[in-house]
Amino acid sequence: MDQFKTINMRTLVIAAMMSLGLCAVSADNNSYIVKTNNVKKVVKETVEQTTGNAQEAAKDEPQDFVGRNFKFLSLCDWTEGMKFMVMPEKYDLIVNTFCDAETGKEVSSMRLRHKVMIYKGHSSASDGHDRVNFFCQDENKSYYYQIPNGTFEDYCYNKMGVPTLAYLGDVDVAREKLMDKVLYTRSQHFYIDTEYDGDGYQEVQVPLNTEVKVTAIGVGTRSFPVKIICQDKDGKEFFQLLALSKINSGMRDDEFVMDNTRHLFPNSFELADGLMDVSSDYMSYLDKVVHTLRPTNMVTKGDGRERTIRVPKLMAFRIDRIIPKKESDYCTLLLRETDSGREYTKDVTFKSQEDVTGELGANKEDFFGYVFAMGEGKARQTSQAARAAIRQGRVILNMDEEEVEMAMGEADNVISSGNGRTDWIYRRSKGKLLIVQFGANGRVIGYKTGAGNTTKGSTAKKKK
Repeated sequence: MDQFKTINMRTLVIAAMMSLGLCAVSADNNSYIVKTNNVKKVVKETVEQTTGNAQEAAKDEPQDFVGRNFKFLSLCDWTEGMKFMVMPEKYDLIVNTFCDAETGKEVSSMRLRHKVMIYKGHSSASDGHDRVNFFCQDENKSYYYQIPNGTFEDYCYNKMGVPTLAYLGDVDVAREKLMDKVLYTRSQHFYIDTEYDGDGYQEVQVPLNTEVKVTAIGVGTRSFPVKIICQDKDGKEFFQLLALSKINSGMRDDEFVMDNTRHLFPNSFELADGLMDVSSDYMSYLDKVVHTLRPTNMVTKGDGRERTIRVPKLMAFRIDRIIPKKESDYCTLLLRETDSGREYTKDVTFKSQEDVTGELGANKEDFFGYVFAMGEGKARQTSQAARAAIRQGRVILNMDEEEVEMAMGEADNVISSGNGRTDWIYRRSKGKLLIVQFGANGRVIGYKTGAGNTTKGSTAKKKK
């Protein structure tokens, strides 16, 4: 997205303008500009907060955090005193936004970069064009944005608004409500700054449901005005850019799709305060050991990214955390495998849906009581090699039936071959079969694929 891209051309433009005496670039010295700690920068904290009428509570107050605190106002409903910051994007390097109220001449967007503009209403000029008026508190000067076509009343209802301007009222309210708060991540996609004095960024992966603390809040972009910087328990900082009230974002609600959905607060964060409504019935499971009654899907981290894997039955886990989902019967379980310490997450509901016959409903795969039972389950006496193979989802010689089931899950078919031998058949991808062969003592004596030959060694040797 353009609002995130590093604009190398900007440096060249500024240098050229300076050489011509067209702009004077000063160091950013206001608290709205914040950076992650890998490019840490000292900023002042003396900018006056202005919430204005934009944050007045509605008569029918919404119940969600964003709806209660960040009310949308179209340009038609802006009130004098609302504060914005000039945050030019790539397009704004070519097309200027503001004109000097004294001279009527266009002013470079880069010259006004990071300047605070205060809304001063609208007016009509002698040439018949309507204007949106602003006072720049940094320069003590007046500027205006000339509406391209039609009257202010015609223009103010569309999504365009005033280019380059990021609404600072949202930043001020976010600081009041979220600074130093504990949040949990609801997205895996966040960013870190890569430039000390520019807009460069790098995307980073963050595990779902990571506990973080808000360390700084500043201005982002016009589309996503609030930049929230968080720190995890290891001290790593990353940020997200959010559209909260969507005032002057230049985007309609139906444009917050695909990658843009992460820039809505509920899709990136969950307030820790919102997690306190967990039922006491749920809380009784915290720090308890459970085991899987049947194979089930869970999410875990592997190869540096989140991935979904099939977990076999009889694996034991400790429940480290239970995170309820807003307006839902579901919770996210944070689980730690007792043998390996590997972390998993799984969404479950503690409320079963039963039909008239008393059978579990269609959501039974998500019902906690269908997937889990309390305790370690059957005692497992496994060798170190067998435990390693189970974690990797493979079979080795001399495994017993329980160990194979933990590694591979339930077999698709079981065939008795005489002389006490039993074959377990697993359907693999692309129509292939894996046949695990057990001897009369119930332990693995070999395996073979659907293509052919019995292997008398472990799967590790086969791979080598």
